Amino acid sequence: MVLILFAQGFEEVEALTPVDILRRAGVEAKTAGVGGREITGSHGIPVVTDMTAEEADAADFEAIVLPGGVAGTANLEASPAVQALIDAFAAQEKLVAAICAAPSILAHKGLLKGKTATCYPTFQQALVDGGANLTQTSVVQDGHFLTAKGMGVATQFGLKLAALLAGQETADHIRASIQWED
Repeated sequence: MVLILFAQGFEEVEALTPVDILRRAGVEAKTAGVGGREITGSHGIPVVTDMTAEEADAADFEAIVLPGGVAGTANLEASPAVQALIDAFAAQEKLVAAICAAPSILAHKGLLKGKTATCYPTFQQALVDGGANLTQTSVVQDGHFLTAKGMGVATQFGLKLAALLAGQETADHIRASIQWED
Protein backbone atom coordinates (compact mmCIF):
# COMPACT_ATOMS: atom_id res chain seq x y z
CA MET A 1 0.00 0.00 0.00
CA VAL A 2 1.24 3.49 -0.87
CA LEU A 3 0.66 6.73 1.06
CA ILE A 4 0.38 9.94 -0.99
CA LEU A 5 0.47 13.12 1.10
CA PHE A 6 -1.54 16.24 0.24
CA ALA A 7 -0.86 19.60 1.91
CA GLN A 8 -2.53 22.94 1.20
CA GLY A 9 -1.08 24.30 -2.05
CA PHE A 10 -0.02 20.91 -3.47
CA GLU A 11 0.56 20.65 -7.22
CA GLU A 12 -2.54 18.80 -8.41
CA VAL A 13 -1.02 16.91 -11.34
CA GLU A 14 1.98 15.75 -9.31
CA ALA A 15 -0.31 14.35 -6.62
CA LEU A 16 -3.18 12.90 -8.59
CA THR A 17 -1.27 11.36 -11.51
CA PRO A 18 0.64 8.92 -9.28
CA VAL A 19 -2.59 8.03 -7.44
CA ASP A 20 -4.32 7.30 -10.76
CA ILE A 21 -1.45 5.28 -12.23
CA LEU A 22 -0.89 3.27 -9.06
CA ARG A 23 -4.57 2.40 -8.83
CA ARG A 24 -4.58 1.37 -12.51
CA ALA A 25 -1.64 -0.89 -11.60
CA GLY A 26 -3.68 -2.53 -8.85
CA VAL A 27 -1.59 -0.94 -6.11
CA GLU A 28 -3.61 0.27 -3.16
CA ALA A 29 -2.87 4.00 -3.02
CA LYS A 30 -4.22 5.97 -0.07
CA THR A 31 -4.29 9.76 0.10
CA ALA A 32 -3.69 11.65 3.33
CA GLY A 33 -4.29 15.34 3.98
CA VAL A 34 -2.08 17.38 6.26
CA GLY A 35 -4.26 18.90 8.97
CA GLY A 36 -7.57 17.71 7.51
CA ARG A 37 -9.21 15.63 4.81
CA GLU A 38 -10.17 18.42 2.38
CA ILE A 39 -7.05 19.97 0.88
CA THR A 40 -6.94 22.62 -1.84
CA GLY A 41 -4.25 22.49 -4.49
CA SER A 42 -2.14 25.30 -5.89
CA HIS A 43 -4.66 25.91 -8.68
CA GLY A 44 -7.73 26.02 -6.45
CA ILE A 45 -8.85 22.41 -6.91
CA PRO A 46 -10.14 20.90 -3.66
CA VAL A 47 -9.52 17.20 -3.01
CA VAL A 48 -11.01 15.03 -0.28
CA THR A 49 -8.40 12.56 0.97
CA ASP A 50 -8.87 9.08 2.38
CA MET A 51 -7.45 10.05 5.78
CA THR A 52 -5.35 12.68 7.46
CA ALA A 53 -1.56 12.50 7.64
CA GLU A 54 -1.93 12.52 11.40
CA GLU A 55 -3.96 9.26 11.18
CA ALA A 56 -1.49 7.49 8.87
CA ASP A 57 0.76 4.80 10.29
CA ALA A 58 3.99 4.13 8.38
CA ALA A 59 3.78 0.45 9.37
CA ASP A 60 0.73 0.08 7.10
CA PHE A 61 2.52 1.26 3.93
CA GLU A 62 5.41 0.17 1.72
CA ALA A 63 5.99 3.57 0.09
CA ILE A 64 5.32 7.28 0.58
CA VAL A 65 4.88 9.94 -2.11
CA LEU A 66 5.50 13.66 -1.56
CA PRO A 67 4.02 15.87 -4.30
CA GLY A 68 5.45 19.32 -4.90
CA GLY A 69 4.03 22.76 -5.32
CA VAL A 70 5.80 25.61 -3.57
CA ALA A 71 3.17 26.12 -0.86
CA GLY A 72 2.39 22.41 -0.68
CA THR A 73 6.04 21.56 -0.11
CA ALA A 74 6.40 24.20 2.60
CA ASN A 75 3.26 22.88 4.31
CA LEU A 76 4.48 19.27 4.09
CA GLU A 77 7.82 20.24 5.59
CA ALA A 78 6.20 22.23 8.43
CA SER A 79 4.07 19.26 9.52
CA PRO A 80 5.37 17.21 12.47
CA ALA A 81 3.22 14.29 11.27
CA VAL A 82 4.84 14.38 7.83
CA GLN A 83 8.32 14.66 9.34
CA ALA A 84 7.64 11.62 11.52
CA LEU A 85 6.31 9.63 8.54
CA ILE A 86 9.36 10.45 6.41
CA ASP A 87 11.66 9.47 9.28
CA ALA A 88 9.87 6.15 9.71
CA PHE A 89 9.94 5.29 6.00
CA ALA A 90 13.61 6.26 5.68
CA ALA A 91 14.63 4.32 8.80
CA GLN A 92 12.93 1.19 7.46
CA GLU A 93 14.37 1.77 3.97
CA LYS A 94 10.93 1.84 2.43
CA LEU A 95 10.43 3.66 -0.85
CA VAL A 96 10.35 7.46 -0.42
CA ALA A 97 9.30 9.32 -3.58
CA ALA A 98 9.24 13.09 -4.07
CA ILE A 99 8.61 15.30 -7.08
CA CYS A 100 9.22 18.95 -8.01
CA ALA A 101 9.99 21.01 -4.89
CA ALA A 102 9.38 18.13 -2.47
CA PRO A 103 12.84 16.51 -2.83
CA SER A 104 14.11 19.60 -0.97
CA ILE A 105 12.39 18.27 2.15
CA LEU A 106 14.48 15.10 1.93
CA ALA A 107 17.63 17.14 1.30
CA HIS A 108 16.97 19.36 4.33
CA LYS A 109 16.73 16.19 6.45
CA GLY A 110 20.08 14.95 5.08
CA LEU A 111 18.45 11.91 3.49
CA LEU A 112 19.83 12.60 0.00
CA LYS A 113 23.46 12.98 1.06
CA GLY A 114 25.53 11.01 -1.44
CA LYS A 115 22.41 10.06 -3.42
CA THR A 116 21.73 10.97 -7.05
CA ALA A 117 18.56 13.07 -7.13
CA THR A 118 16.65 15.61 -9.17
CA CYS A 119 14.04 18.30 -8.53
CA TYR A 120 12.50 21.47 -9.92
CA PRO A 121 15.30 23.89 -10.98
CA THR A 122 14.64 26.56 -8.33
CA PHE A 123 15.11 23.94 -5.58
CA GLN A 124 18.33 22.40 -6.91
CA GLN A 125 20.53 24.36 -4.52
CA ALA A 126 18.78 22.74 -1.57
CA LEU A 127 19.75 19.33 -2.95
CA VAL A 128 23.34 20.41 -3.51
CA ASP A 129 23.52 21.93 -0.02
CA GLY A 130 22.14 18.66 1.37
CA GLY A 131 24.93 16.68 -0.25
CA ALA A 132 22.95 15.15 -3.12
CA ASN A 133 24.52 14.39 -6.48
CA LEU A 134 22.29 16.55 -8.66
CA THR A 135 21.25 15.17 -12.04
CA GLN A 136 19.18 16.66 -14.84
CA THR A 137 17.43 13.33 -15.39
CA SER A 138 13.64 13.70 -15.25
CA VAL A 139 13.05 10.81 -12.83
CA VAL A 140 15.83 9.11 -10.90
CA GLN A 141 16.00 6.30 -8.38
CA ASP A 142 18.90 5.89 -5.98
CA GLY A 143 18.37 3.16 -3.43
CA HIS A 144 14.98 3.59 -1.79
CA PHE A 145 14.65 7.22 -2.93
CA LEU A 146 12.83 8.24 -6.11
CA THR A 147 12.89 11.89 -7.20
CA ALA A 148 11.44 13.74 -10.18
CA LYS A 149 11.69 17.20 -11.73
CA GLY A 150 8.09 18.44 -11.83
CA MET A 151 4.59 18.43 -13.24
CA GLY A 152 5.70 17.71 -16.79
CA VAL A 153 7.13 14.35 -15.76
CA ALA A 154 4.33 13.31 -13.39
CA THR A 155 3.25 10.49 -15.70
CA GLN A 156 6.81 9.19 -15.99
CA PHE A 157 7.10 9.44 -12.18
CA GLY A 158 3.84 7.52 -11.74
CA LEU A 159 4.92 4.84 -14.21
CA LYS A 160 8.23 4.38 -12.36
CA LEU A 161 6.31 3.99 -9.10
CA ALA A 162 4.08 1.39 -10.80
CA ALA A 163 7.14 -0.48 -12.12
CA LEU A 164 8.72 -0.55 -8.67
CA LEU A 165 5.55 -1.60 -6.84
CA ALA A 166 3.66 -3.72 -9.38
CA GLY A 167 6.36 -4.79 -11.84
CA GLN A 168 7.68 -3.50 -15.15
CA GLU A 169 5.17 -5.55 -17.18
CA THR A 170 2.28 -3.84 -15.40
CA ALA A 171 3.84 -0.41 -15.89
CA ASP A 172 4.41 -1.16 -19.59
CA HIS A 173 0.77 -2.22 -19.96
CA ILE A 174 -0.39 1.06 -18.37
CA ARG A 175 2.04 3.04 -20.54
CA ALA A 176 0.49 1.48 -23.67
CA SER A 177 -3.09 1.85 -22.46
CA ILE A 178 -2.72 5.57 -21.70
CA GLN A 179 -0.80 6.18 -24.95
CA TRP A 180 2.18 7.67 -23.13
CA GLU A 181 5.52 7.85 -24.88
CA ASP A 182 8.80 9.21 -23.57
